[in-house]
Amino acid sequence: MGTPARSEARLRGGAGIWFRPAYIRFPLGERLLPVPGALPGKMAAQQPLRVLALAGFRQSERGFREKTGALRKALRGRAELVCLSGPHLVTDAAGAEGAGPDSEPCLPEEQPRGWWFSEQEADVFNALSQPTVCRGLEEALGTVAQALKKLGPFDGLLGFSQGAALAALVCALGQAGDTRFPLPRFIILVSGFCPRGLGLKEPILQGPLLLPSLHVFGDTDCVIPSQESMQLASRFTGAITLTHSGGHFIPAAAAQRQAYLKFLDQFAE
Repeated sequence: MGTPARSEARLRGGAGIWFRPAYIRFPLGERLLPVPGALPGKMAAQQPLRVLALAGFRQSERGFREKTGALRKALRGRAELVCLSGPHLVTDAAGAEGAGPDSEPCLPEEQPRGWWFSEQEADVFNALSQPTVCRGLEEALGTVAQALKKLGPFDGLLGFSQGAALAALVCALGQAGDTRFPLPRFIILVSGFCPRGLGLKEPILQGPLLLPSLHVFGDTDCVIPSQESMQLASRFTGAITLTHSGGHFIPAAAAQRQAYLKFLDQFAE
C-alpha cells in the first residue's frame, strides 16, 4: 500500500510564505497571559470567542449550520459560531451553495436565502459580473445590524462566499463611521470576493481595512476563483491567506484547524 496523502494548508501573510501552521508567526502576535491571582501553573478558564457567521447565497440557516459543523467542532472551546442567513428567500433553489434543490416544503430555517440579488426581476446572483442593481442590499445590512445589536456582542465576523463579501462591506462601513456596525476584533473570510455593483458604496472598499483578517480559499474553487479572494485580501492591511487544494467550501481538516486556532490565539483573553 502507498503512503496516504497528507492534507497541508498553505498560509501566507505579509511578505513571507510559511508551511506547517504549527510554526507560523502572525501579525499582532499577542499571547494569552496568566491572570493575576491565578494559581501557579494554572490558566484561568477562557471564554470562547463569539463569532457572527454569515451564510452564502442560497444557503438556509440550518444548511449553513450543518456545513459549518466540522469547523464548529474544530473550534470547540475556542470560538462559538452564531449562524445567520440572508433576509431574502431564493425561489429557485437549484445550484445552491453546498445544497441541492428542495423537493418538499420546508421550515423557515431550511429555506434557501440570499443577501442581495444582481438582477431586478429575478432572484439570482452572479458574483463575477458587473450588475446594474444590488436589489435587497439595504435589507441585508439591516439584518446584520439587528443581529449585532440583539445577539451580540461579538468578537469577530466570519463570512462564506456572498456572506464574506457582505462581511467585508460591513467592516468597511463600520470603519467609515457607520454606528450600526462596530468594528469587530477580527474577520475570517472564506471564498470571499469584492462586491460589485451600484449601491455597494464601492469607494469604501478601495481604502485599506485596518483589522486583522484571515482569508481562506481553494485552488480549485470554480464558483469564486482564487484571484477574486486574493483581491479582497488586498483590501486588508496585514492580511493572512490560507489556501487549500479543494473547491467552494469551508475547510476544517487538521491542517486548517491548526491555522484557525493560531489566528484566533491572538484574541484569547
